[in-house]
Amino acid sequence: MEFNQDDITIISIERPLLQEIIDHCRRKLARRYLTDETRDLKAFGLLGGRVEQRGVTVRRVVPLRKNARAATGHKDYMDGAMARHAVPSETPLPERGWVADPRELDAALEDFHRRGDRLIGTYHMHRVPWEHDPDRDTPTELDSVLGKGSRLFMFIISMVDPNHPRVRAFFEGDPNREIPVRTQ
Repeated sequence: MEFNQDDITIISIERPLLQEIIDHCRRKLARRYLTDETRDLKAFGLLGGRVEQRGVTVRRVVPLRKNARAATGHKDYMDGAMARHAVPSETPLPERGWVADPRELDAALEDFHRRGDRLIGTYHMHRVPWEHDPDRDTPTELDSVLGKGSRLFMFIISMVDPNHPRVRAFFEGDPNREIPVRTQ
């Protein structure tokens, strides 16, 4: 079902699914990596679900394990995007950015289709407070550039305080197009 973002007033997610996202972020922060996982302090994933009249329901969370940024033809694109739009941070620019492994993406899309769901969004964590953005719970300029035209919701998981994570969602990573997230 195609949707008009302006008609969407709420995103619903069950508490266990939201907890799965937060646990993924906490595990990465604790450097507890899975065997086949990229070893970095980044948590990214995909969200599957349904668009229903004026809301979106998240029904599936797929944590991504592999950052294909350096292993694919995306390195030059991401390096250029980083140079133009990223704000300097604790993590050096060449180590920032994430490109989903095509095999992981294909498997997730097949799973969503099998369940009658669609890809509705992505999530990623921000962990380092910035002087101009101490909570880090909104999209960065780079997030907005990368999300533009995607027709997806971008969930920002602020792990600045891992004991009190903050979750916000923005259509196409646009800070002016926030959709409230309701847990059930």
